[in-house]
Amino acid sequence: MELPRRTRGEELLPPGALRALLQRLRRVAPGQDVTSVVACAFDERTRMLPFVYAARRMAPAGVRAVGAALVDAGFEKTRIVLQQWNPNFRPSRMQLDGRVPDLFLISSMQLHTAACRALVRDACRIEPARRPLIIAGGPKVIYEPWDVFGAEPGDPWGADVAVTGEEYVLLELLAVLLELRGRGEPLRATFGRARERGALDGIPGLVYAHVDRHGVPQELVDTGVQRLLGDLDELPHPVLGYRLLEPPSARPTLGARALPADRVARYSPIASLVLTFGCKFACPYCPIPAYNQRQHRVKSGARIVDEFRRLYAEFGLRSYFGADDNFFNKPERTLEIVDALARTELDGVPLRKRVRWGTEVTVHDTLRMRDHLPTVRRAGVRALWLGVEDMTATLVKKGQSVETTLEALRLLQRNGICAMPMMMHHDSQPLLSRGPRPYGLLNQVHLLRRAGAVDLQVLMLVPATGSKLYTRTYTSGMAYESVAGRRVTEAMLGGNFVVASHHPQPWRKQLNLLAAYLYFYNPLRFLLALVRPKSRLYLADAVLQVMGMRGVLLTARRTLGWTLRLMWGPIRRKSAPPASPIPMRAVDGGPAAHALPPAPRHGPRSALPTVPATPTSGPRRADAARGLSLPVVS
Repeated sequence: MELPRRTRGEELLPPGALRALLQRLRRVAPGQDVTSVVACAFDERTRMLPFVYAARRMAPAGVRAVGAALVDAGFEKTRIVLQQWNPNFRPSRMQLDGRVPDLFLISSMQLHTAACRALVRDACRIEPARRPLIIAGGPKVIYEPWDVFGAEPGDPWGADVAVTGEEYVLLELLAVLLELRGRGEPLRATFGRARERGALDGIPGLVYAHVDRHGVPQELVDTGVQRLLGDLDELPHPVLGYRLLEPPSARPTLGARALPADRVARYSPIASLVLTFGCKFACPYCPIPAYNQRQHRVKSGARIVDEFRRLYAEFGLRSYFGADDNFFNKPERTLEIVDALARTELDGVPLRKRVRWGTEVTVHDTLRMRDHLPTVRRAGVRALWLGVEDMTATLVKKGQSVETTLEALRLLQRNGICAMPMMMHHDSQPLLSRGPRPYGLLNQVHLLRRAGAVDLQVLMLVPATGSKLYTRTYTSGMAYESVAGRRVTEAMLGGNFVVASHHPQPWRKQLNLLAAYLYFYNPLRFLLALVRPKSRLYLADAVLQVMGMRGVLLTARRTLGWTLRLMWGPIRRKSAPPASPIPMRAVDGGPAAHALPPAPRHGPRSALPTVPATPTSGPRRADAARGLSLPVVS
């Protein structure tokens, strides 16, 4: 079930739309005194390979983008809280500028659903008259927005609104709310009035609830698929987001001030940057093309140069990860970026000697760029993650083969770029295979290492929301509901756990993942990396071996118990994908765009009993709730 596509020609916002909206908000922001806290949900149980290091050492781009958008719109009293750094943070105890914030925004990936729900529940403990407007967004909410609205009659909790898009959706929501807001009125009260008047229905990218007198949602209204920003140069500068980070601590409350600029690189030595969005391939297990409405969106080379320059000057950041879907997707756009970076100097020396960065590409497009890889290297690129999936193209075909994959890795090695292949394991792939065709998992890992790979990612195929295969994974009985009495949770959907398989001995698949990592990361390879490194970069191979061995130990500790359950316990399977327990509808009463799969629905704007979000004692208040749209960046 992919996201539906907007009418052709209407996928993108008009040029300049975001800049105009920001200017509009800056004019009204000084008289509003809005305070905001943006939280990134994080479940510690998901900290395994291949993200053991980055999970805590790279401040995510999504929440930073939202914080930057709020500040750029004039709402400077904003703080960003990362649960990775602040595991004991409690929204019910947060105060900013000496008071409960007006907005509490939560971004979550599907893996971190449990942490996201806990944040929402805790925020709902704040007494209704003082409660902030709760806005949920991020990759989880884009595909399953109903999961942030509680449906239990005896336990009313939930976000006020879910944002299923990017920054523009959030800012457009804020603009509508601030136009309706009365003097001194809580934003949550304004939101309640705007919701009942239908003032939110013209903002594509929102899902909100009509509730009964007890606050329990009776239906969800989906305003449709967002319009995308085409020119990424219009995005607020990432330097704004880095100024808002909450310092790491064990306290449940917020600190007096944000993390000082000279300490940012200490806690987030890797900086994630949005450079491009979109991929031309249509892999059936991937939701990216549908999310991007089959569009390819980029920043200009000049804008990216400015981002590197300012982030390096203000925070001393030297290592970057480009949050691209496929950086080599369009060679002409790629060359415009790398040419600009290759000509750039920082402190009077070439940029490549001050900063290093990497991003994601495909084998097919790497070969198309073969003649330009020296320029890519001069632009500061030190590592490229290649979506190999399966070298024999048995699982998916996107221009790769054994020969082309090995050729791409050798090209990168010769140009001093670390090759970081990303693999997917599946039911029909054995651990080892005989004969000339390297079909086995270890056969392929061995060839990748020999060809110059210095890092490896191996994940199991799991249900991916928003992909073509999503519904079929459940209706075919492939997806597990529980194993030996342990329920499959969202925290297990990252690919490290076998949670969807027709294999008669799924525990073998689980052990295969661990065997592949142990074959690639081990003390012998570490010693060899010191004397015969696979990378021309100084000690890069050896350092990645150390990090990989640590990750293997942590991954094994978290997955071996599941392996035993797969070996001995009964497996219960699902027959249908998760669906909203709350009826969903579009604004006009039709099917909801984000009900994947379709949920039960009522007719248009019904006679369901509703109440304002906050009691309106005293002067009548206008509550403006601005929907939070967080970019899909991990």
